[in-house]
Amino acid sequence: YPDKLVGHAVLCNSFRNPAHLAKMAATGQALSRGRVVMGIGAGWNEEEYHAYNWPFLTHRARIEQLAESIQLMRAMWSGHPASFQGKHYRINGAYCEPRPVPLPPVMVGGAGEKYLLRVVAEHADWWNYIYAERESYAQKQVILQEHCAAVGRDYAEIVQAINVGVLVAESERELQKLKERPDVRPPSPGTIVGTAEQVTEQLLAAVAQGAQRIIVNFLDAPRPEGTWLFAAAVMPHLQ
Repeated sequence: YPDKLVGHAVLCNSFRNPAHLAKMAATGQALSRGRVVMGIGAGWNEEEYHAYNWPFLTHRARIEQLAESIQLMRAMWSGHPASFQGKHYRINGAYCEPRPVPLPPVMVGGAGEKYLLRVVAEHADWWNYIYAERESYAQKQVILQEHCAAVGRDYAEIVQAINVGVLVAESERELQKLKERPDVRPPSPGTIVGTAEQVTEQLLAAVAQGAQRIIVNFLDAPRPEGTWLFAAAVMPHLQ
């Protein structure tokens, strides 16, 4: 699949040294021949931090670290050698060879209106948003537009990639059977549930609203039927 992108949606910034992560991404870019997307977020699950014995800093501090990590990684990918001095991270004369070609787009995940979307406006190539409903998506878009205006960024150049849960079946009857299966995760608010036609209609509405990439989380995975149906009956309408 030489045209398919590879990456994460999204890594927790706190769990990896950004210089090491930059090198990992550069290696991935070489192996994939330029198809890596660097998906990264500030981290939010305090229980997960404690499980790994990582310090759970304040929300503001984690956002600051995220912004610095992006700057440091780009310095590593571009410099020869690279140096960066920040509040949380620093490198001095660091090498990252082979340097990635092209530079991996940085996809920042999250929707915090005051700080996270500011980082998106300042540093992200892509914005990854967990899609729930049209109204909340529209509100976040307006906030991002305001941040872009404040920092002099062209809002239109930020690629919007939504994460969406999907449960799809060939008929309403089959859909009901799926919902009753113990191995199928129950739909949560914002999950797109329906026949192929209904799922297509809802996803096209998100596309019309500004979504340019769609990352699908199938509720019936690892069962393959929903994925096959989506590929055959939904994807052709989204390309």
